[in-house]
Amino acid sequence: MISFLNLKEINARHSEEIAQAMQDVLDSGWYVRGTQYQDFCQEFAEYCGTQHAIGVGNGLDALELCLDALGLDAGDEVIVPANTYIATVLAVSRVGLTPVLVEPDPNTFNLSEKGLAEALTPKTRAILAVHLYGRLADMPAICKFAKEHRLFVIEDCAQSHGATLNGIRAGNFGDISAFSFYPGKNLGALGDGGAVVTNDDALAAKVDMLSNYGSRQKYVNEAKGRNSRLDELQAAILRVKLKYLDDENARRREIARAYCDGIKSNHVTLPEFPSDALTSVWHLFVIRTKHRDLLEKHLKERGVQTLVHYPIPPHQQAAYAELADLSFPLTEAIHEEVLSLPIDPTMSDEDVRDVCEALNAFTA
Repeated sequence: MISFLNLKEINARHSEEIAQAMQDVLDSGWYVRGTQYQDFCQEFAEYCGTQHAIGVGNGLDALELCLDALGLDAGDEVIVPANTYIATVLAVSRVGLTPVLVEPDPNTFNLSEKGLAEALTPKTRAILAVHLYGRLADMPAICKFAKEHRLFVIEDCAQSHGATLNGIRAGNFGDISAFSFYPGKNLGALGDGGAVVTNDDALAAKVDMLSNYGSRQKYVNEAKGRNSRLDELQAAILRVKLKYLDDENARRREIARAYCDGIKSNHVTLPEFPSDALTSVWHLFVIRTKHRDLLEKHLKERGVQTLVHYPIPPHQQAAYAELADLSFPLTEAIHEEVLSLPIDPTMSDEDVRDVCEALNAFTA
């Protein structure tokens, strides 16, 4: 079986360094916000090209802290793509703001300026741009629109570690940005973790304070914060894996290129391979097909594991029953038709050819 993502093999390649990093943490006697945490935050900020990085507990916390730090008022509206993973929408709701869902661009599945214009109201205060599947949204257009309408821009970079547009990395376009280090991400911990990055000194200080019980000084609490801190062990592991991120992203691009060249089936629509100016990190390689269940079954029989990202859009989830009457035809079609192929940096060229051959052999 060709695994969708073989995390055991991915991490095994760095096992000696990871084991040493873990031993270093054990020997240090300091397990929360120690030197590993401080060094990782500095290294990750340098990698992203931002002034600041604050390690937090997970990607959802990172999004919530971004929104909290902006100081928006209850009920303010935040524009969010309707086809995103539910975490993006949950973050908006959980801090007392109102998510306004919009259809994505049909070619990239990311936010478009057209969608933003249609969703704009007097209550709109921010845009939450998701870099879905590892491809950056059209940030120059989004930021231009935001500036014209005096809106904040938050980047959801959970799937885009290292992605670039004109040489600028994800997390560097908006006012503030959120990353996830869930194990399956391009930069994944061995547990949960996340980070907020920004070039704004005041926002960085506020996120740091809010994520640490609302405290800048021990036992002095100036705000109703939370406990959301990237622990020392995960920081040490991420420091090891960060060194290899660009190489692993490059392998993902090689696999994506091979899929785009090798898949000839007229039963599927392939994702667009971006121009040189836009470097996707291919967190996911997502095809569309009218025959998803049949194709999924066919590939499984041929020894290829696939996944669906995602089967149910946020507005059709029970958690958002208040949005059930909304209609997003493109989003709903996307969720009914998408299928994610294996894209694992440990895959061999033979594995990639086998996936292409299995898919090309499909008949509906």
